[in-house]
Amino acid sequence: MIKRTLYFGNPVRLRLQQNQLVVEYSDEEQENKSVPVEDIGMVLIDHQQVSVTHGIINTLIEHNAAVLWCDNRHMPNGLVLPMSAGHIFTKKLRSQLDASEPLKKQLWKQTIQAKIRNQAGVVEWIGKDAQALRKMASRVWSGDPENIEGQASFVYWKLLFTGDSAFRRHRYGSPPNHMLNYAYAILRAIVARSLVASGCLPAVGIFHRNQYNAFCLADDIMEPYRPVVDRLVLQVLMDHQGDISEELTPELKQELLKVPVLDVVIEKQNSPLMVGMQRTTSSLMKCFEGDSRKINYPEM
Repeated sequence: MIKRTLYFGNPVRLRLQQNQLVVEYSDEEQENKSVPVEDIGMVLIDHQQVSVTHGIINTLIEHNAAVLWCDNRHMPNGLVLPMSAGHIFTKKLRSQLDASEPLKKQLWKQTIQAKIRNQAGVVEWIGKDAQALRKMASRVWSGDPENIEGQASFVYWKLLFTGDSAFRRHRYGSPPNHMLNYAYAILRAIVARSLVASGCLPAVGIFHRNQYNAFCLADDIMEPYRPVVDRLVLQVLMDHQGDISEELTPELKQELLKVPVLDVVIEKQNSPLMVGMQRTTSSLMKCFEGDSRKINYPEM
């Protein structure tokens, strides 16, 4: 079953009643709504006057739903996840922590190769030649010591925005960077949610290492999925003929909230991104446990 993503951008009160998330509106003329908690995969809270009860947050956590909080600039800046999701969490966690350095380097090689190949897929989707990227993917060694990822990224963004010499991919850059940031934040939450469900600790990465980052592993595993999100952003840009405001409008956010249900292909099987992500993180845990040597990533 595809889990639902709920977005709240107006003043509401969220509470629990009979295992349902009840939405109470400040406008008394608007009828209250309810959604079964078991159907929810993610909740985005994007208004200073949204209030939530302890009961509903706790029940969402028990059902492995991710709760994403936005700041006063309407950008995601906080994430609530379960502490663990499984009866053998400690055993699985030990497998992750005991993973050897050669294994992690091989997993990072797979991750970067999958990312670059998917970047090539996006470039080909817009009708351009991506042979340079595909050659780069074949040159990635264990651990990517030559930083082929960075070289490929430079080529990739240059190919995507050939006609826009002013564009630079940067967290605080000009549009459409704000759209990419927003969509990536949603993707990151999906990855973190799936990692916890698979028994992984999101803070301990296979490549990313930052004492201030609680989601290093999520940042690792989301890399091959970024091009899937990039294609969505490009489609939105095409639909708006490139006329995008400096601020993310509710309409743009609505388009970007499609990230969890984007179609992905893993081992020739189609599924929504949120479902595919669970296959990816489950395969990662199998690698940590020694039952596999391959992470199942999407192919574009």
